[in-house]
Amino acid sequence: MMKKYKCPKCGMEYDKPGKCSMDGAVLFEIKTKRNYSEKHEEKHNHHNHHKMMMEDFKRRFVISAIITIPILVLSPLIQNLLNFSFTFVGDKYFLFILSSFIFFWGGLPFLKGIYSELKQKRPGMMTLIALAISVAYFYSTAVIFGLKGKFFFWELATLIDVMLLGHWIEMKSVLGASKALEKLAELMPDSAHLIKKNDVVEVKIADLKKDDNVLVKVGEKIPADGIIIKGTSYIDESMLTGESKPVKKEIGHNVIGGSINGDEILEIKVTGIGGDSYLAKVIDLVEQAQKTKSKTEKFADIAARWLTVIAIIAGAGTFTYWFIYGPDLAFAIERLATVMVIACPHALGLAIPLVNAVSTSKSAKRGLLIRNRTAFENARKITTVVFDKTGTLTEGNFGVSSIVIFDKKFDKKQILQFTASLEKSSEHPIARGIIQKAKTSGLKLMNVSNVKVLKGEGIEGTIDNKGIQLISKSALTKRKLKLPRDINISDIATLVFVVVDQQLVGLITLEDQIRKESFEAISKLKDQGIKCFMLTGDNKKIAESVSKKLQLDGFFAEVLPHEKQEKIRELQNKGEFVAMTGDGINDAPALALADIGIAIGSGTDVAAETADIILVNSNPKDVVSLILFGKATYKKMVQNLFWATGYNAFAIPLAAGVLIGYGILISPAIGAALMSLSTVIVAINARMLNVKK
Repeated sequence: MMKKYKCPKCGMEYDKPGKCSMDGAVLFEIKTKRNYSEKHEEKHNHHNHHKMMMEDFKRRFVISAIITIPILVLSPLIQNLLNFSFTFVGDKYFLFILSSFIFFWGGLPFLKGIYSELKQKRPGMMTLIALAISVAYFYSTAVIFGLKGKFFFWELATLIDVMLLGHWIEMKSVLGASKALEKLAELMPDSAHLIKKNDVVEVKIADLKKDDNVLVKVGEKIPADGIIIKGTSYIDESMLTGESKPVKKEIGHNVIGGSINGDEILEIKVTGIGGDSYLAKVIDLVEQAQKTKSKTEKFADIAARWLTVIAIIAGAGTFTYWFIYGPDLAFAIERLATVMVIACPHALGLAIPLVNAVSTSKSAKRGLLIRNRTAFENARKITTVVFDKTGTLTEGNFGVSSIVIFDKKFDKKQILQFTASLEKSSEHPIARGIIQKAKTSGLKLMNVSNVKVLKGEGIEGTIDNKGIQLISKSALTKRKLKLPRDINISDIATLVFVVVDQQLVGLITLEDQIRKESFEAISKLKDQGIKCFMLTGDNKKIAESVSKKLQLDGFFAEVLPHEKQEKIRELQNKGEFVAMTGDGINDAPALALADIGIAIGSGTDVAAETADIILVNSNPKDVVSLILFGKATYKKMVQNLFWATGYNAFAIPLAAGVLIGYGILISPAIGAALMSLSTVIVAINARMLNVKK
């Protein structure tokens, strides 16, 4: 087996020993296979390392920007442009000291960057920035100490400021992919109740072993994957599988670590821990999908790489020509400096980040939070939107869909009042739905006595000297209570039968309600020729009902998280550009793999961290807004790239002196001013981004 080496700071792995190309740290050999907790710790450290780098760019930008102010005040070109004069003895040397600090301290990341890029034989933005600021600094320094020409330290300072700002924004936007994995791991509880002989001992999750028996109390998270060996309960798996209803689990049934136990104490035998657990596998799926997506190379990087090659060739060619045929060495250096400054990607460095920053800010005011800007700009390509059902197209909560009366002695309000009063002390999702309906109906809850849970059947109690029972359909059959013949019972709803003094008097049905906004959202997307599918862990009958009501193009039901990812891949293999919209942990792998992952804001932190875009207002209609914003943003980016690169194509030949025979020659100062003008145009154009609501 080939040896592997790793950087202790950033976590990057190498095939050979030595030092890390990113931060120079000495690599250490990976000798053993890492367990799940070690992997999690590594990801956490990697995340902190990137966060420190982001804070470093921020600190360098703020301090450099403050020092740039006196540099601008002392620069002759700025004084001439603003028509003022400010001089003192030794002012140019003071200007040199300030500029030296910004070059060596503020520009340090770029000076390190050129070394790293050249070592990897992949010159890019860092190389070009480092070359430009180096030529600007050393040329201006030479002018300060006697070389004939004009220094332009102000351009050096503002160039470093802008690049520091751009890299800070860039790192801040991409930082967070590892958060999704941390949030997933946080679903697991910190401890478990381990059963040892006749004692119950609290232990850390990491200390659990396969085949251990653990006790899970009411309302607690299940500490590991396992099999129930004692007890029956309803398990809330909605955060993991997307099943909207709590699932009844009995002896012999499997349970998933991280799901929530319902209303009965359970004993389970541990079957999956650490890397073998269901949750760990979901984490791996998310991680793999994120890595696949991160390989996409941005167009701006390619443009910068080509611009680097062009700038180096043009600069070297210009210097060589004027060194041989020019009047003197100072003139050749001046031409070289002018070409390099003009070729620097000042505007190109802002062309895409600035448009995205503006669109991110404006869209945020309308409830769209953008995490992955590359995915956002690709929103214009969407051909298919896949929606998760529970919590996205639907409310994600049980609501009373109907109240049916079997005995005319009672009305709907009485039936609801009895039911809500009896359920008022329960935390079961069905109970919460009934109580919420009673509250919105303005009903006052009544006093209840002799409350008793009917195991596996329902609940009973006494209200106004009446014996009230709320029971399931199976309990109804057991009691030999018959339904009226003309009653049609929904096979997609949860049923609660109401019995008063041993007589069947009514029925309450509960369903996960479809959001009102979902109808309009689907309609508008289909008007734009975009296909709409639904992906859910719920059963087929429920999914089919929701699909018909919303007139979707299709649906996938009873789908587990890893299968959700497979469905997304199937659509992509058919040539579809897929956007996935979801709100739960069960959606995380699919959100990560989709071309664009969209999280509903009311959902879990995990879904939000995995997604590219977050809909804060939990409104499916915002998917339409997202597509419009994506199209407008892309249009502005193309315009800005035209300005940034078009300026270089025009100005570099003039800076090199190709039209000197016609009396047209750009000085370094004018070249710097033109470069700034290009940047201003790019900035103004970005600010003009506007999208119809």
